[in-house]
Amino acid sequence: MIILEDVHFAYDGLYTALQGVSLQIDNGERIAIMGTNGAGKTTLVKHLNGLLRPSKGRVILDGIDAKHYSVAELARVIGLVMQNPDHQLFLDSVEKEVVFGLKQLGFSELESKERCDRTLSSLGLEGLSERSPFTLSGGERKRVALASVLATEPQVLALDEPTIGQDAKQKENLAEMLIDLNQKGRTVIVVTHDIEFVIENFPRTIAMANGRIVADGPTNSVLSNPIVIDRCSLTTPQLNAAACSIHEVFPDVSERLTLLSELESEIVRILGGE
Repeated sequence: MIILEDVHFAYDGLYTALQGVSLQIDNGERIAIMGTNGAGKTTLVKHLNGLLRPSKGRVILDGIDAKHYSVAELARVIGLVMQNPDHQLFLDSVEKEVVFGLKQLGFSELESKERCDRTLSSLGLEGLSERSPFTLSGGERKRVALASVLATEPQVLALDEPTIGQDAKQKENLAEMLIDLNQKGRTVIVVTHDIEFVIENFPRTIAMANGRIVADGPTNSVLSNPIVIDRCSLTTPQLNAAACSIHEVFPDVSERLTLLSELESEIVRILGGE
């Protein structure tokens, strides 16, 4: 369990990025954090693995204040995949990138190689193991950075804008992988602007603006709330916009629908179906 208690953070003591953030993330949750640029999303997740420490307040991991852990110790539990893979990659082959973190955590050469091969295969990167990451496309580098974290099998996986540079099929594969990890007991947290990706795959959403949490709850409820959408400068989900349009003609249809199955049921009902 991760608990943030009244967390404040200011860069260089000047720009306040977090203003009294409090939340609880239970083991095994699948959560999205949304908001416009500058809302504090990335700053928040960097507090989870100790890359940043609160100016005020506490981050508590399984009952212990995270200040008692080093960044290396936190990395064993909480893996963070950064938005820009070039901030995370530094070696001259994909395989070396993935194996490096495993060796730092004490895995043998044989197990490191097995984990590397298995992880690269799961991400469709098995044919690129000898390539330099810096000769790959942006989307491929993103997956290499993800592989370097996934291979260590952290209990909590946090990803910053994982769908940027990924096509529809890659997004689908990513969603399937994250859901599978979650069903195996991993906690999964994503920071993203991709509202459709969130609606389809994440049961809980935290919406942020100006360093504060504006809303925290079931995704369908949070992302169909026009006040939250406006305050957090989010794009109205396509299906919710459709539901609002239908509501104007058929007032008994809810304006808060976001899922295709819900909208289909309402359309069938309107048409007199069962």
